[in-house]
Amino acid sequence: MAVGIIGGTGLTRLDGLTIEREEAVTTRWGEPSAPLVFGRLGDTEVVFLARHGNPHRIPPHKVNYRANIQALKDVGVERVIAVAAVGGITERAGPSAVLIPDQIIDYTYGRAMTFFEDDLDEVVHIDFSWPYCAELRADLLTAAARAGVDAVDGGVYAATQGPRLETAAEIRRLANDGCDIVGMTGMPEAALAREAGLCYASLSVVANWGAGISDAEITMADIERELETGMARVRAILERFLMA
Repeated sequence: MAVGIIGGTGLTRLDGLTIEREEAVTTRWGEPSAPLVFGRLGDTEVVFLARHGNPHRIPPHKVNYRANIQALKDVGVERVIAVAAVGGITERAGPSAVLIPDQIIDYTYGRAMTFFEDDLDEVVHIDFSWPYCAELRADLLTAAARAGVDAVDGGVYAATQGPRLETAAEIRRLANDGCDIVGMTGMPEAALAREAGLCYASLSVVANWGAGISDAEITMADIERELETGMARVRAILERFLMA
């Protein structure tokens, strides 16, 4: 059973991973963000997709989420791990922390958000009460424990429109809504995966505190440093997960 990983191209650097081929594909929704990269770690087939393209060029509100999810489904992926950089809001979501969220609130607008909108035989409603696959979340938490990574179990992901970062007032609003982290790619990706019948979970890496949480200025140097630490933890989790 192939495992799909959506995230940055740097995640192809996994210990023991053999890259087998790269394939440009098309779907009925258009082209995905980048060619699919096929690899293998042990007995597990892995399919990587760079969400923002390779090189990184597609802003979050312009990602063709439908094509990305459809492309993974079309090549036989059944489980999808979405890796994303996020901002931290609550105390347990400090810089370089890795969260495996269990809920999401959608603040995006104007994005193509469903497969079920035209030429339908009937209206389709999916159950999205628990947006992340419980089985996959549990497996990722087990892998994190085996890798010695203190991943945070649960949390609410706030999906905002971007591409700008949020104001301090907006972060206060998200905190009041019960959100732990904020990112720009969680929706409609999670909902489309559910519509496609894929088991989907997120590894969210905190790159910085949300606006106004800390008195410090948000700089790219700080973000890159925290991401480097957080992504090393993500790679350790993925290596344990794929070798299980």
